[in-house]
Amino acid sequence: MLSDFAYPHPVKEHALTSQGQDLVMAYMDVAPSPAANGKTAVLFHGKNFCGATWEGAIAPLASAGYRVVVPDQVGFCKSTKPVTYQMSFHQLAANTHALLESLGVEKPILIGHSMGGMVATRYALSFPEDTGALVLVNPIGLEDWSAKGVPPRTIDQLLQGERKTTAASIKAYQQKVYFGGNWRPEYDRWVDMLASMYQGDDSDLAMLSQARASDMVFSQPVVHEFPRISVPTVLIIGERDTTAIGRDRAPPEIAETLGNYPVLAREAEQRIPGSRLIAFPDLGHSPQVEDPKRFNATLLDALAALPSKSLP
Repeated sequence: MLSDFAYPHPVKEHALTSQGQDLVMAYMDVAPSPAANGKTAVLFHGKNFCGATWEGAIAPLASAGYRVVVPDQVGFCKSTKPVTYQMSFHQLAANTHALLESLGVEKPILIGHSMGGMVATRYALSFPEDTGALVLVNPIGLEDWSAKGVPPRTIDQLLQGERKTTAASIKAYQQKVYFGGNWRPEYDRWVDMLASMYQGDDSDLAMLSQARASDMVFSQPVVHEFPRISVPTVLIIGERDTTAIGRDRAPPEIAETLGNYPVLAREAEQRIPGSRLIAFPDLGHSPQVEDPKRFNATLLDALAALPSKSLP
C-alpha cells in the first residue's frame, strides 16, 4: 500500500464496494489557490506510476485555480489490491466516476498519462455527458498490439515476468524506453516508488495486480473507438517515447514497427474528432517528469484554450 512512500499532499480514502468486495480507493484532493476557477482536473496515473508521480503538475494546476483530484486506481499504489478482481478500463473508469460523484465534481477535465490515458479515454467514452475535456499525455494504446501481430500472454505468464522485477530492471527499462537512454538522479525517486510495491508482505498482490493490468492493456484496446470521442481532446506527446506493450515477445520484423510515437500521435489526432496535438520532439514518455516547467506551461495554455461551453 506504499505506506513507506510519502505523497506530496494529504491522502484520503474513498470506500467502495466493487465486484462483491469492500475496497478503498486512495486519492489526493487539492484545493485551488488563491482563487477557484470552478473547474476540476482529474489526473490519471499509468501502470508503472502512481498519483504521486503527478506531484510536479498538481501545484501549478492548483495555483491556476483548478481543483485537482488525483486517484490511485484499485489495484495500484495506496489503493486496495484485491485477491480476485476482473480488471477492466470501464471498471476503473466507473470507480473513478463514483469517487468524483461522492466529491461533488461535475464535468471534470480528465488528464491521463500512459495507461491512465486509456482509463481516461474509456471514462470519456462511458460518461461523455459528465466529461468536460480529455487530455492524453503520452498515452499507451495508440495502437492495437494484438492486431499488429504481438502474441498474447496469460496472466500466469505475465505474473512470472512481474516476479523477476527489480529496481535495477525498472530503471533499465525506463531509461531505455521512457527517457531515450538518458537518466537524471531525480528519476530514482520514481523507481524506488515502483520497486517498493514488489517488496514486503503484500508484494504478491501487487504483482498480481500488475499482471492483470498488463492483460487489460493488451486485450482491451481503445484506439478503434477514437472516432467516438465526443469531448474536446488534447494530445501532449513526447516523441522520443518508444513504449510498446509486448515488443519483447513480438517477432523482430513486427517489434521494430511498434511504439513509433511521432506517427502514432498524428494518426490519433486524425482519428479523434476536433483534437489538437502538441508535440515535444525532444522529450519521452513522461514529459511532466522530464521537463515539468515546460510541460506545465504547455498544459495550462492548452486548458485555457479549451472551449468554455464544454466546462462548468
